[in-house]
Amino acid sequence: MNRDDLINNYWNDVATQNAERLSTYFTTNATIKWHDSNECFNVQEYVRANCEYPLEWKGEVERIEHTGDLSISVTRVWSSDGTISCHVTSFIKFKDNKICELDEYWCEDETAPKWRLDMCIGKAIK
Repeated sequence: MNRDDLINNYWNDVATQNAERLSTYFTTNATIKWHDSNECFNVQEYVRANCEYPLEWKGEVERIEHTGDLSISVTRVWSSDGTISCHVTSFIKFKDNKICELDEYWCEDETAPKWRLDMCIGKAIK
C-alpha cells in the first residue's frame, strides 16, 4: 500500500474512532504530539484519547505532500452534528511503512475576525 492510501485509511479510522485498526498504523514505540495543547502520547494513550472523544466524526484529507520518510497531510475533521469543524496539519514520519512519529497541529475553523472583516480585504477560499 502506498503512503497516500495509508494516510487516507488512517484518517478514515481516526474519524470513525476505530480503535482496533488505529493502533495498527503505528510502530510499537511511536510518539504522537499535539503541539496546540502541549501533549505527547504513546500509541495506547493516543488511541484512547481519539476513540473516547465524544460525538461522531467525519474527515476528509485535503492535501498530502511527501519528502523522504516524512509525509505532510492537511485534513478537515468535523462532528456529524455540524457543531465542530477543525483542520489539522500532520507531519508523519514513517519507518517500515508504519508511523513512528506524528506531530499534529489542530485548529478550529472559524470566520475571520471582525477587525479584518472591517478592512474589507480577502475573500472566502470555498
